[in-house]
Amino acid sequence: MTTEQTNTNRTVAATIDAANAERAGAVVGYLPAGYPDVQTSVDAAVALAENGVDVIELGLPYSDPVMDGPVIQRAAEESLANGFRVAQVFDAVHQITERADVPVLVMTYWNPVLRYGVDRFADDLVAAGAAGLITPDLVPDEGAEWIASSERTGLDRVFLAAPSSTDARMRQAVESSRGFVYAVSTMGVTGARAGVDVAARTVVSRLRDAGVERTCVGLGISTAEQVGEVLEYADGAIIGSAFVRALADLGVQGVADRAADLTTGAARR
Repeated sequence: MTTEQTNTNRTVAATIDAANAERAGAVVGYLPAGYPDVQTSVDAAVALAENGVDVIELGLPYSDPVMDGPVIQRAAEESLANGFRVAQVFDAVHQITERADVPVLVMTYWNPVLRYGVDRFADDLVAAGAAGLITPDLVPDEGAEWIASSERTGLDRVFLAAPSSTDARMRQAVESSRGFVYAVSTMGVTGARAGVDVAARTVVSRLRDAGVERTCVGLGISTAEQVGEVLEYADGAIIGSAFVRALADLGVQGVADRAADLTTGAARR
């Protein structure tokens, strides 16, 4: 079974390129799988796609989310407390890609993939219709097994670059990523902030110097104005905590409304 046979959605790279040709850039929306239950998380992800979000980032709940802020941590804890298991993420991806013609990337810490089996995880991602993985705690020089498996299956692999990354790490992220490089705009954990850190521009500039084709900025974006600001210099804006909070407070309709509002920041070049 090949990637082309199972995933008919446009690739992440093509989606980001199209968004930059047609508008200011792409919007990537994050939600945790299984929160508050699997079906609602699927419905919320579909609502993102139906309201202007270009790429879905579906988080795999993890018991030690070192990069996640309190909003996402609480959602992951509730998902796990309600019995969510790793294997259920593949069913969630399948349901989303059946209903929405957008690429779906799974964001996961590396330990669950190792425990599940790297090749098995990759094969199940392909069968579910996923585009690939975002791996926040895996660096390219420690990711040989995943790089080999993603080459075999054609899956995207998104590595991170942060303000603290050395030039060598920047080059590694650019050379090893497929789809885009995730530019972390601030040091610390995720969560909406009043202003997007000016360090984001420096990270993106350094990635450009390293030859990056596509980079999306995440951590802290919570307004349409910030989306527009980020898309002045990056290829995509990643929004997480704002959507998770909307889901917690107002349900699926709240997510839809929040997406419709925030994506207006990408409406014009």
